[in-house]
Amino acid sequence: MYNYEDALLAQGFENIAGCDEVGRGPLAGPLVVAAVILDPKKKIVGLSDSKKLSAKKRHQLSNEIYKHAKNVACAIISVDEVDTLNVYQASKTGMYRAIEKLENADYVLSDAMVLDALSLPHQALIKGDNLSASIAAASIIAKVKRDALMVELAEKYPNYGFAKHKGYPTKQHLKALREHGVSAVHRKSFKPVKKLIETQMKLDV
Repeated sequence: MYNYEDALLAQGFENIAGCDEVGRGPLAGPLVVAAVILDPKKKIVGLSDSKKLSAKKRHQLSNEIYKHAKNVACAIISVDEVDTLNVYQASKTGMYRAIEKLENADYVLSDAMVLDALSLPHQALIKGDNLSASIAAASIIAKVKRDALMVELAEKYPNYGFAKHKGYPTKQHLKALREHGVSAVHRKSFKPVKKLIETQMKLDV
């Protein structure tokens, strides 16, 4: 998992940032992007794609990342921004914001996203969260952060089950949408939500 970072360190780069997003697929809630600069002298064992890890393992690794990494930054992209920009552009915008917060990065590894407007040298890695420790660390930080935000939203909007499915289009979530309608934190540009709004508008006419 450290092969890319080790190769870049050998080339003279000192602060290699990994960047990843979480939350492109959900029908509700924000998109969360994280950027992490790991300390090569304090390598963390067990880093992997956050989706492959249990919640308990993610929290454990998240604590280790915050403790041992050189720098960690997060950017939260609101539902309104996702709807306005589209989820792809929102993800890219979030990566730029998270990297900018780091300030001291001198190279960026991103998960699949080509960051063409970035002034720093960078490389997009397909399935980067399985190949790069830095990207995997960013994936874990973003996932833990977003899950916590969705638990908070579950308290504010108790009818939808956000704490369980985190806004993804599960059967439970789709059923709740039909029964309770669209909330303020649903992504109105996403097909199931958009379709429900259009159906309701026809009924209201």
